[in-house]
Amino acid sequence: MMKLWLNVLLLIIPIQGFAVDYRQLADPEQQKTYELINSELRCLVCQNQTIADSNAELAADLRRQVFEMLQQGKSKDDIIQFMTDRYGDFVLYNPPLKTKTALLWLGPIAFLITGLTMIFWFIRRKKNAATTVFDKDKQEKMRHLLENSAENEDQS
Repeated sequence: MMKLWLNVLLLIIPIQGFAVDYRQLADPEQQKTYELINSELRCLVCQNQTIADSNAELAADLRRQVFEMLQQGKSKDDIIQFMTDRYGDFVLYNPPLKTKTALLWLGPIAFLITGLTMIFWFIRRKKNAATTVFDKDKQEKMRHLLENSAENEDQS
C-alpha cells in the first residue's frame, strides 16, 4: 500500500513542476519584450521568483495581462508603469532607488559595514587584551626581580 502512495506522489509532483504557461506572440520583437517584462516582474506570491519562473496563479494572471497588453500595442514602459501603479515598486524584481526602496538597496551595505566594523573591533580588542596580559606579566616579573635584588642588597 505504501508503494502505491509513493508511486502516486511521484507521478503528481513532476506535473506541478511544468505548470508555467508559455505564450507565443506573432512578432518576434514583441515576443522578446514579453519575455523581458516577465523576467523583470516579481511574483507577488513567491517573492523570490520572477513571474516567468513562478507557477502561482497570480503569476499566470500577470503573464496573461502582459501578453494582452502587448497585443493591444502597449509599450514595455507602459506595462511596467501599469504594474507599478497597481502593485507598487515591489512588483519590480530590481526596484529603482527611491526613498521608499532605499532600505532595500542600502540595507545590505549597512550590514556589511556593521559586520566589518564588529570584526575589526573584536580583533583589536583581542589584540589589546593579549598585550595587556603580556604587560602585566612583564610587570610582575620586574616586581619579583626588584624584590629579589632588594633582598640581596639587604643581605649584603
